Amino acid sequence: MPRLTRFRTALSRRARLGAATVAALVTGTAVFGIGQATAEHSVPRTDKEIPNLTQVQDKIKAYYGDTVTADGQHYASPHSNYARQVRGIETRARAYLAKALDRHGRARGTAKPAIVLDIDDTTLLTYNYELQVGFHFTPQSQDKYLESTDMDPVFGMNRLVNWAHDKGAEVFFLTGRKEAQRTWSVRNLKNVGYGVSLDSRHVYLKNTEHPPPYLPCGATCTTVEYKSGTRKHIESLGYHIVANFGDQYSDLSGGAGDRTFKLPNPMYFLP
Repeated sequence: MPRLTRFRTALSRRARLGAATVAALVTGTAVFGIGQATAEHSVPRTDKEIPNLTQVQDKIKAYYGDTVTADGQHYASPHSNYARQVRGIETRARAYLAKALDRHGRARGTAKPAIVLDIDDTTLLTYNYELQVGFHFTPQSQDKYLESTDMDPVFGMNRLVNWAHDKGAEVFFLTGRKEAQRTWSVRNLKNVGYGVSLDSRHVYLKNTEHPPPYLPCGATCTTVEYKSGTRKHIESLGYHIVANFGDQYSDLSGGAGDRTFKLPNPMYFLP
């Protein structure tokens, strides 16, 4: 996920999308696990429209089942409501993929089935980092953290990915992390059990200095343009994306994929 522009306000954490907005973002697809979005009023009319920031953070911690280690590190609990919600999404995804991959397995002469997944808060959980920086992202703090620390896998997603790969799906990771973070990102994915190909043909990071030729928008791509354009590129290589996973609506919109699965994320919103 690209992190250069983040709406770090209580409004962005708590606001909800209207049905029309959701439909516009994911037209032609099905979305599971719908979460945060835009505020009802872009400019609050009174203070009553603004959730108390401290209370919002407390609710986020409770939702993730905040667990603090002796050295002050924060982790999400596998018994939390967050983990429970993710397990429900994973169960639905597994049921869908079992049928979709079986259909592809019986069909001949068709493109190879594939799944595409975002990294931050889709396959790797940023919760400890977010608490460490007080929900205040900076590129510098992210670099420092990723260089030295492995994020935990999002609960069950490593098992789901490995299972789908064993069933015949090619696995691609598509993230807004910058190209300079490739080594750290691949190391993390490998260390927490993603047992799939993690070379440059399967892990796509955002390269604004040398953008790929298949993206006409080049270094100026929005998140939607970058991610949908890369998915279309993957399909041009002979793959059929049967499922696309992300924690942001911008991970999922723009087409190129049969089904979308939305992972929960109340911590930030990325357009």
